[in-house]
Order: sequence, then C-alpha cells, then structure tokens
Amino acid sequence: MFNRIRTSCWEWTAERILRKAKQLEQCSSDRLERDRAELGGAVRRRQPVSSIIGEVFALGIETTRRVLGKRHYPVQVMGAIALARGFVAEMQTGEGKTLTAVLPTLLHALAGKGCHVLTANEYLARRDAAEMARIFAELGLTTGCVLDDMDDDARRTAYACDITYGTAAQIGFDFLRDRLKRGPHPDEAAPKGAAGGWRESRVQRGLHMALIDEIDSVLIDEAKTPLIIGIEDRDRPEIESLYRWADHCARTFDPAEDFQVDPRTRQVDLTDLGSRKVTLLSKPLALDQIDSETICLHVERALTAHRVFHRDRDYVVREEEIAIVDEGTGRIMEGRKWQDGLHQAIEVKERAPLSAQTGCAARITVQSLFRRYEHLAGMTGTAGPARREFRSVYRLPVVRIPTHRRCLRFGLPPRVFPTLRAKWEAVAESTLQGIATGRAVLIGTPSVEASQGLSRILAEAGVEHEVLNAIRHAEEAPIVARAGEAGRVTVATNMAGRGTDILLAESVRRAGGLHVIATELHSSARIDRQLVGRAGRQGDPGSFQFFLSLEDELLRTLPPSRLARLRKGGQASGSSELAPEWARLFETAQRRIEIGQSRQRRQLLTTERQRAQRYHYLRLDPFLELTE
Repeated sequence: MFNRIRTSCWEWTAERILRKAKQLEQCSSDRLERDRAELGGAVRRRQPVSSIIGEVFALGIETTRRVLGKRHYPVQVMGAIALARGFVAEMQTGEGKTLTAVLPTLLHALAGKGCHVLTANEYLARRDAAEMARIFAELGLTTGCVLDDMDDDARRTAYACDITYGTAAQIGFDFLRDRLKRGPHPDEAAPKGAAGGWRESRVQRGLHMALIDEIDSVLIDEAKTPLIIGIEDRDRPEIESLYRWADHCARTFDPAEDFQVDPRTRQVDLTDLGSRKVTLLSKPLALDQIDSETICLHVERALTAHRVFHRDRDYVVREEEIAIVDEGTGRIMEGRKWQDGLHQAIEVKERAPLSAQTGCAARITVQSLFRRYEHLAGMTGTAGPARREFRSVYRLPVVRIPTHRRCLRFGLPPRVFPTLRAKWEAVAESTLQGIATGRAVLIGTPSVEASQGLSRILAEAGVEHEVLNAIRHAEEAPIVARAGEAGRVTVATNMAGRGTDILLAESVRRAGGLHVIATELHSSARIDRQLVGRAGRQGDPGSFQFFLSLEDELLRTLPPSRLARLRKGGQASGSSELAPEWARLFETAQRRIEIGQSRQRRQLLTTERQRAQRYHYLRLDPFLELTE
C-alpha cells in the first residue's frame, strides 16, 4: 500500500518535471550552463533535495535530449527520484536503467564530492562512461572511468572527476591500496598538507555516493566476497611436495570411511579414520618438518578440490591457469584466486603450474565496503526477495517502479523428470517446437559443463544452435546480436542473464517473441528471474518454462538418504515425466539455501562490527592485516 501511495506521488512529480524540461527546449546552451552553476551552488549549500530536484532533473532531461536525442519516460523519472532519495529502485528489464541513472548522478555530482557509478563489469563501465560523458560534459561536469590496467596517476585523475564509472572490485581494491599507503596506525599518518604524506599518494578522495546497477548482485550475492590484496608467502620448497602428496591422498581416500562432505556448506572434513590414515601413511622426506595438523588441513583442501569444486562449473582451465567462474553471472572473475591454499590444490588436481600461495596484506568484504559510503542507491529488476536485507544491512528501502508498457511475458507450467537424460531430451523436443513456429529460443544452463552437454544433445537431434559460456566469452556480442532472429537457438550460461538485451526481429515478435527455457533452479531465485526477464522486454511478447530433474545439482543439498528415496520414488513411477507438483521440492530446497546464505551474511556483519570495534580500541586499521 505504501509503495502505491509513494509511486503515485512520484508519478505526479515526474509529470511536473517533464513539463519543466519541455519549457527548457527553447533555452540556449549558455542558459543551461548558468542554471547548472546555480543549482551546483544550491546543492553544495546542502539545500533540501525536494527543493532542487525538479530543476536539476529537468536540466538533465533536456540535456539528454539535445545530446543523445532520447527522451526520458515518466517511469524513468520516477526511478530517478527513487535513486536520488536513497532507495533501491526495482525496475524491470529493458526499462532503460542507464538513462534513468543520469539524473541522480547529475544531482550528486553537483555536490562536488564525486559520484561513483558502478556496473557489472569493465566493458559496461567503459561503454556507459563514454556515452554518458557527452551529457555531463555539456553541463560542464567531468567523467572518468577506472579500469584494471591503469596506473596510480590515471586512477587519481579518474577519481578526481565529478562522475567516476567502475566496478565494485576496482573501487574496493583502490580503497585497500590507499589504506596500505596510510599504514596500520591511522593516528601516525602524515598530517594534512605534509610533503610526501599518504593524502598526496592516495588515488581516491572519499566514498561520497555510489549508484549501483544490478545492486542485488553486488550487495547481496557478492556481500561475502572478500577483496584481498595479497603478498607472496616466503618460498618453502616442501609446500609443493605437500600439495602433491595431499592430492594423491584425495584421489585414493574412500568417501565412505575417510572423509565427509557437507553439500550445503561445501565443507569437507576428515573422519577419525581418515586422520589416522594421514598420520600413518608414508610421506616424502620434505614433509618431515611439517606438523600433522597442517598436513591434515592440506589433505582436506585437496579433497575439497576434488569433491566440491568441478571443472567447467566452478572454474575453467585457460592457458594452463585456473580461472574462477561466477555462478551469478556465468563470467570469469579475472585476477581472482581462492584463498587458504584451495586455489593451489585445484591447480595440482588439474596438472596446472603451481602458483605461489599468497598471504593477506589488506582485505575488505563487499558488504563492508559499501556500508562506508555516505549515500547509496541502486537499480535492479529483482530487489523484492531481498527487501528485508537491503533495509536491515544497508538501510536501503526498496520501491517498485511501474513499467512503461504492460508486460506480456507469461510462464508455462514447470516440467520435472526423474533423470537428467530425460530432461535434456525434453528440452531438445521443446526447442524444436519453438523454432517451428518462427520464434527464437534461449536455453539457460547452470554451468559451462551443462551448456556443452546440452549442445551435444541438440546436435544429435539436428538442432542448429550457438553456445555462449565463459570459454567463448569473446563471441558474446555477435551471439547476443543474433539471438533474437527467427529460428535462432542460443544455449547460454548466466552470461545471458543480467544486462543482456536481446533485440527481436519483427517476425519473431509476431510469432510470440523470445521463449526462454530454464534448465535448472539456481541457489537464488533472483538469478532465475534475471534469466526469465530476457523475454518480454519493453512490452514485447515472450514466454518461459522451467525444466527440472531429480538429478539436478540443487537437490544435492538435501540429506543423502532423503535424496536417494526421492530418486527411487521418481524412477518407480514408471513415467518419463513427473507431475508438475514435484517442482515444489526444488523451490523448497532453493528457499532453504537462500535462508542459509542470508544467515551467513548476517553473521558476517556481526563479525565485522566486532572486529571494527576491537581495532578501533587498539587504534589500528581494521582492513589491514598485521604482518611481520
């Protein structure tokens, strides 16, 4: 109810702002520049947002029209009002979030303290910065973009701009590097203005405002992700021998006797029998100086590498290097490594060159980083399920913005199968039916491995298709550009989820639009909604359907005995397809995982608060590790 009342008020305000922008069409560029200067002074004098938002937004709307030839819709202005007031704006896919972000970015940039606009990856940051810079330049504002290959001088210049585009990782690592320059004792940092002090060498000028695209992906899904600046541990030749010996144990140990795997927490623990076996087994002489506890820990990491982390699902091997794949986006997480020796254990497992294990010089979680901003706001199409967490952790209320055009997307009943093979065959059959009517079909898969397996089955069925995954990421743009053509079949991981705009051919639109086939439920319902949201964008027709099986990864989080009973019951039915009611089992498992992950994020918040208090008492920087 409150959401409807609020959006009704904002709808009236948006119409008033658009009328004001219409009046500015007759004004000269010099007049607009004078208005911008006056409004900038008002913002810096901390006048209430409500008294200046109309003038600032009208100025931004008219400048956008002159520079890009695009007009803001009323719902985009409503979304901009929400962002300016510190809300999470739930805007559906295809509603023009990039254009919406221009207006609150302009408002905060006028304060002169810097506004950070964060996107899902560097490609989008570079693209949006280049396009939107033209609008801001027309108003006398500067725009920068922080990229991975920049040196400190280039980064300092980018952060000195009125608006800075980048990714959460880039902002976080620059924050940590600045803290390292200051040192672990803040009170001993060089005073302001001192020659050679850390203030002159740092690249950031503060965390004033962050406007985040796909904010639930950053603040919820990546909340626990640690951003770590590592330092190489001292060389110890015996460590390589330990990794290789532990890998041998992982390949030979018996899962029924020597170790236990918890699929919910992805934790592997040696049993008492397994620990005794580690102690009694003969070892290389190089391990004589290593204590038994350390050896057991390395064996557990090796078992984790073999039993929990899978090639072409959790990572890919690229040019003899292990590259981590992000489950939520399906993309490679460039430059990231697992900590505590897990990355090296996976390298040994895959016979890749062993990289140096790193210690930790500085670290911060994504959750802790964004809680440090003075002002925070963002957009996503899937904020609703995380509404409570946004408010409790980040003090961010969520508001749902209506769509510009009525959504024509509809869902078909889920289909559930006893085996993976039966599911994949049904997917191939459904795909053939879809393209026979002249529609385009997008098939979402949970991993690189699944996309490649389905590709083989489609090829056997004679279905022409293209595959988009982390291995073929270089072909993303042309594959997406063709995905909306008549009869086109695209098999994709979550790379085709967030931020992917599939433009439909007119014949496809008339035939019913894009049909999305989701082949598995993910650990978060929001990831599934992002995939489904590729269909029915901006008032286009579209449809979706889930295909599930009792052998799906999601159900492996159930107790083994219960899972065995379910699979036996499904096969005993004698049918190649189960009743749609079985889908509730998957939804329950998914919800259980989401609750567990939410609990872990709350525990992390408590731990970080306690750490901050302890370090504050000791007058130490909580983001730097004390090293010898």
